[in-house]
Amino acid sequence: MTSKVYPVILSGGSGTRLWPLSRKHYPKQFLKLTSNNTMVQETALRVTQFEKPIAVCNESHRFIIAEQLREVGQDAEAIIIEPIARNTAPAIALAAFSAIEKDKEAVLIVLPADHVIEDEAQFNTAIEQAIDSAKSGALVTFGIIPTKPETGYGYIHAQSKTDISEVLRFVEKPNETIAKEYVDSGDYFWNSGMFVFRADSYLNELKLYHENVYKSALKAFENSIKDLDFVRVAKEDFEQCADISIDYAVMENTKKALVLPISVGWSDVGSFSSLWEVLDKDDDGNVSLGDVRNIDSKNCLVQSENQFVATIGVEDLVVIGTKDSILVTKKDRVQDVKEVVNYLKNTDRTEHLLHREVRRPWGKYDSVDSGDRYQVKRITVKPGMSLSKQMHHHRAEHWIVVSGSALVEVNNEETLLSENQSIYIPLGATHRLSNPGRIDLELIEVQSGSYLGEDDIVRFEDVFGRC
Repeated sequence: MTSKVYPVILSGGSGTRLWPLSRKHYPKQFLKLTSNNTMVQETALRVTQFEKPIAVCNESHRFIIAEQLREVGQDAEAIIIEPIARNTAPAIALAAFSAIEKDKEAVLIVLPADHVIEDEAQFNTAIEQAIDSAKSGALVTFGIIPTKPETGYGYIHAQSKTDISEVLRFVEKPNETIAKEYVDSGDYFWNSGMFVFRADSYLNELKLYHENVYKSALKAFENSIKDLDFVRVAKEDFEQCADISIDYAVMENTKKALVLPISVGWSDVGSFSSLWEVLDKDDDGNVSLGDVRNIDSKNCLVQSENQFVATIGVEDLVVIGTKDSILVTKKDRVQDVKEVVNYLKNTDRTEHLLHREVRRPWGKYDSVDSGDRYQVKRITVKPGMSLSKQMHHHRAEHWIVVSGSALVEVNNEETLLSENQSIYIPLGATHRLSNPGRIDLELIEVQSGSYLGEDDIVRFEDVFGRC
């Protein structure tokens, strides 16, 4: 019988180096950075010839990844929720246990959710070659043939310059001098973080070299519960796992590691400079995204979400504008974006956590304006969806329907509203908003009260299990 092959999409990253585009609760894998699809959608679409993917993500991303995979017809075989971040070795173990339930000889293709691969045909040829080796028990990783001395990646020292071969050693991110030596030798490849192996082969090596992770992940998976479309593993068991990557836990120790050199136009899009490299440029080397005009400017990346941006006579700049933040930096300083994120964290601001426009499983809301004791939001509810039945201790709300229809329940009394109609929700009233129509419901919400934080919600019922 032919072994089933499951893509495993690892979607636990927060993508802070691409702030302000990427936020903790809506990171880069869910953004349309390089095409009309998001990065996680592109990842799923390049391996559609195999079984449905197994996704591993955190609690706050579960509905986002489910919806985005569904949008491109790649509903997940399983979406496993990590209750706490524990790095890639435990995450892959959860996926392996899930795959073995379906096929004891299952092969996994482990893919980070946020990588770019331009030559997908060549990549799939490499996957087939890796699968052949994996079926014999090998743990295969892909080594990217380097195009320059890159100091931002780890390297793999391989036995062969051209063919799949034994891994001699993994090395940490080098300085520029050592990176040049690695590239000139032809014996070293960028560590891609992508793998192909049988699920049982990985688990056997994990048990051999890091038994704590194996046992804790197994117990967490065995004690998991099904929650809607998600597999929610036991937190008290999973948090016993060491916080460790697959490289440290397994690949640097196993005798079964092989590396397959590939050149497929790969990028981890780990910074704005690498994003600039993979996007189409004009004759002056500029990448312009949104309403942008560059005059006598060269080699810039300029993005605008909702306003006109102009540059004049500048070079090698990154200018990123979102609805609530603007970043301006030289391309050779983009790694220092993390300092901005740290500042936002340390000053208890929220711009590193959420965009002004916030996605929810029922739709989205955009915080249009706010001031002392008031806040205005534009709310979009998808057809057939409902918000939770809830109440607030500190605020009242006034809803005005802009388009579509709204079914509003206030203290168990229902009212159907259409365009230009409104309703008042008193402080302390139990209420629910639903869209009974076939088009998006758009409404304006005006909040007023002594405290307007998102945590002033008491949920009584919720179809998404958030009570």
